[in-house]
Amino acid sequence: MASPASPYPAGSAAFPHRGLVGIAGLASHEIRFLLDEAEQWVRLNRLPQKRDDRLSGLTIINAFFENSTRTLLSFELAGKRLGADVVNMQVAQSSMKKGETLIDTATTLNAMHADAIVIRHHSSGAVQLIADKVDCPVLNAGDGQHEHPTQALLDALTIRTAKGEFNGLAIVICGDLMHSRVARSNILCLAALGAEVRVCAPPSLVPSGIEAMGCTVFTDFDKALDGADVVMMLRLQMERMTGQFIPSPREYRHLYGLTQERLVRAREDALVMHPGPMNRGIEIDSNVADMADRSAIIRQVEMGVAIRMACLDVLTRKVRGTEGWQ
Repeated sequence: MASPASPYPAGSAAFPHRGLVGIAGLASHEIRFLLDEAEQWVRLNRLPQKRDDRLSGLTIINAFFENSTRTLLSFELAGKRLGADVVNMQVAQSSMKKGETLIDTATTLNAMHADAIVIRHHSSGAVQLIADKVDCPVLNAGDGQHEHPTQALLDALTIRTAKGEFNGLAIVICGDLMHSRVARSNILCLAALGAEVRVCAPPSLVPSGIEAMGCTVFTDFDKALDGADVVMMLRLQMERMTGQFIPSPREYRHLYGLTQERLVRAREDALVMHPGPMNRGIEIDSNVADMADRSAIIRQVEMGVAIRMACLDVLTRKVRGTEGWQ
């Protein structure tokens, strides 16, 4: 039975999953549970002393097979602020560069008895493959074009902090939908929370069947923006493109770039978001990205540390012999 003081099932039933590989498969109340858990860490991270030792004695491995700055640093800070020993795996020096298979790497990591492993990989499905081979919780820090669950959670926390509940909110996600794991996780997350999700991109960058994820597709950015409460821009991922998806960056900005002139179509208090890194002057103009009263881009970074602290805390409770609320 649920505790009278909590809207969630008691103990580990509030979040019964062994790891966090994706948003797909999570119930709405499980997403809300993680958001609520993160609130305490938002408060802690704003204090002069940003330390809680509940993960003391635990070891977390950050295995990043793909370059990252924000996500890696965020997970490292999250683990250290919770008192864990954090090891960042240097992939450029790893045995995978010598031909070791992903399964061999997984079994090697498992033999080191880590208490949680955070994985970022350029191939979709790689995180699940490793998660199936190890005994500890695995957190997905982005796998190919599949998912980036903690990014979606931090975006949801950012939106909730600014807007309150999700029901009735119109949220536009615009940009390179085809190659964006951030877009996929955000669509699933925000739709599960009750928001109206609109996605917008050139036809060449709209994945087939994306509507089935719970969103409405636009190819006209101006129409998508009408009455929007939140505008989330995505980076053009040129490194993942093997063909000519757009005529030119200049033409893309003309049709799909977020400018001050275009932003007036959204609500007056519409929130501007971007997962970073930004291509300023292409998908978003600097005078929009830096709007003090509208841009939540820096706040997203702040919420990222709190969300990752919450995920590490919740997923290691079984290891630590604790359940439910701390």
